[in-house]
Formats: sequence, structure tokens, C-alpha cells
Amino acid sequence: MTRNRNVRLLAWFNFFLELKFYSAILVIYFAHTTGSYARAMSILAAASLSSAIFELPTGIFSDLIGRKRTLVLGAAAHAAAVVCYAAGGGYAVLMLGGAWEGLARALFSGNNTALLHDTLAETGHEAQYQEYLGRTTAMEHVGVALVGVTGAALAAATSFALVMWLSVLPQVVLVGIALRFREPQVHARPAANPLAHLRAAWRVLRQRPSLRLLGGASILGYGVGEASYQLRAAFIEMVWPLWAVGVARMLDNVMAAASFYFSGRLIRRFSAFGILIGGGITSRVVSMLAYAVPTVLSPALLSGTGALHGVTSVAHDGLMQREYTTEQRATLGSLVALGGSILFAGASVLIGALADRLGLATVLLIVQSVQVIPVWLAWRAFRASGQDVPGQVEAVSPAGR
Repeated sequence: MTRNRNVRLLAWFNFFLELKFYSAILVIYFAHTTGSYARAMSILAAASLSSAIFELPTGIFSDLIGRKRTLVLGAAAHAAAVVCYAAGGGYAVLMLGGAWEGLARALFSGNNTALLHDTLAETGHEAQYQEYLGRTTAMEHVGVALVGVTGAALAAATSFALVMWLSVLPQVVLVGIALRFREPQVHARPAANPLAHLRAAWRVLRQRPSLRLLGGASILGYGVGEASYQLRAAFIEMVWPLWAVGVARMLDNVMAAASFYFSGRLIRRFSAFGILIGGGITSRVVSMLAYAVPTVLSPALLSGTGALHGVTSVAHDGLMQREYTTEQRATLGSLVALGGSILFAGASVLIGALADRLGLATVLLIVQSVQVIPVWLAWRAFRASGQDVPGQVEAVSPAGR
């Protein structure tokens, strides 16, 4: 059955996508190689700019020619990125890796959730989208948790190079998994006119206030929140030894995996908007405490926010998917991701430069105060939906970490 096959493959795809031994120490590796946080973050910015450049073409590409082909190309681009990171050889090669990673993100963005949604809709299981999204996404965090401690420990005991090259092998497996997917037939492919297709998607975005507000929350949450999350490892290295950075990443992802897995049940119990707003406020408060007074307990506090990350991400994505149209599902997702990628590129460079001048803890604390804005936008979206209380909402990107 296509549903069972694709859902099972997507879970394993997500697992191997994040089975990168360098995941806990990537920014530290970049900083050691380039000599500054600003340059390290500029590589992540390059990935984000590349993603922004390709975002709309790949979203339209997915809607016009199919989810599977887009997925296969994304897996190949991601493997190329990891090879460039492993090869090192200087700033230029690392920047090339960032460009490949950006292309992969653009190909996955909008496409992978659309593939899952279309697969379920094809067999009449669309109402279970959130539950399946949570379970398949949980596998990403299982992968990170498994290799986080190993990668950091190997880097401390041997070298960064060994950790980087070990990360190439799972990406080869990833391409093989992508080739085994079956194309869902439920979404009707629109006429092959990319500009007309884009205009139709833009009309949907303009006509739906809740979608605009949720999209704004997603853009700001990813653009600023993910940039600060990538720098978190360097902050943890200030209070814990290098080998223990992986422990913090493992704890974070174990909690996130559980949060994703049980997200469907939690959303049915508390509502999507209730979780999105309550979870966002709680995460901001805990993170501010961790950065305001840096101690050996700070990494544990930050890891604890992983318990909220999964369920808030699924709640956000479920609300976004409800607003999308079938014909423009991947394109609308790409429009939102485009904004997030552009903001991430700028925020990465700015946060990295400020960290060199003001210190990591100070900058990360400032970022957490900015991250209150996506929570406010989610509240506005709730009000725009016309509900009186947070509830009775069936549950995209994440609302930020």
C-alpha cells in the first residue's frame, strides 16, 4: 500500500538525513577552520541564501513534476554538501558545501510535507496528518540523538576530519531510500505555467489572514531562532567540555523525538493554538534563564526546551497545511520558507558578528527576547480565526527554538 510504504520510507529518510556525526559540533568545526564565529555563521548564511534562491523554483517544480523526483534530487544535493564539508580545504570549499545544502533544503522544503499529506489524502487518511507528521519527524531527532555524543567524543579524542567523513556514509544511504518512494497520485498537477502557478499561490496567501500571520511567525521563528540554535553549541562549550556538547544535543533531541511522536495526542487534548502559544512562551522563559545566568545547569535547561519543540512544530505545520490549497501546497510552503531562508542568512551573519564583539551569552539572550514576536503573531492568527477560546482546532515550519 502506497500510504504504508511512503510513510515508512519517510521515517527512515528523516532518520538518515540527520544521521550526521558532526551535528552537535558543526559551528565549532567551522569556527576552528575559519578562525571566527562570524565566518562560521557566514557558511550557514550561504546555505540559507542558496535555499532562498532556489526556494520558489523548487516548490513549483514539486507541484508540477512530482514529489518523488524532487526528493531524490534533494538527497543527492545534501550528500554533495556533506562531502564538501568533510573535504574542508578552506573557506571556499565550505561555502560551496553551504550552497549545496541550501539547494537540498529548498528541494525538501514544502515538498516533503506535501508528499506526506498527499500520500495520506490518497487513501483517505488526511485527518491523521499531524500524527504521522509527528512520528516521521521524530526520527530526525532520533538520528541526531544517536550520533551527537559519538561525534563530539570522537572530535575531542581524535579529529574533526574523522567525524566529518563518517557523516558522508548515511547520506549515500539517503539517496537509495529516496529512490524507493512511490509518487502519490492525489494532487492534480496544474498547467505547466510556473508564473501563473505562482500568482495563484500568492492570491491564496493574500486572501487568508491566518495564513499570513502563521507564515510570519514561521519566517521569524526559523530565521532568527534557527540561527541562534546553531550557535548554541558554542555557548555550551563555554560551560561544558567539548565531548559533553554532544550530551546536551542528545538530550535535546531525545526530548524532541518524544515530543514529535506524541504530538498528535497532545494537540487533540490541548488544541493546536493552545500548544503553539503556551509552548512558545514557556520555551522563551526557560531559554532566557539559561542565557541570563550561564552556569553548568544552562545546557540542561536549554535541552529541556526540546520537549516543547516537537509538539509546537507539528501544531504550527498542521495549522499551515489546513490553510494551503491542494494545487499550490508545495509552492505556498516554499513561499514561507523563502522568507525564513532570507532572514536566516542575514540573522546568521549579524548574530555571529555580534557574538565576536559582545559575547555569546549576551547575544543569545537578546535573540530570545526577539523570539517573543512569533508567539504574538500566533496569538493574532488565533484571533483572526474567529475562535473564542483556544480549542476545537484540528491540527511549518517550526515556530523557532
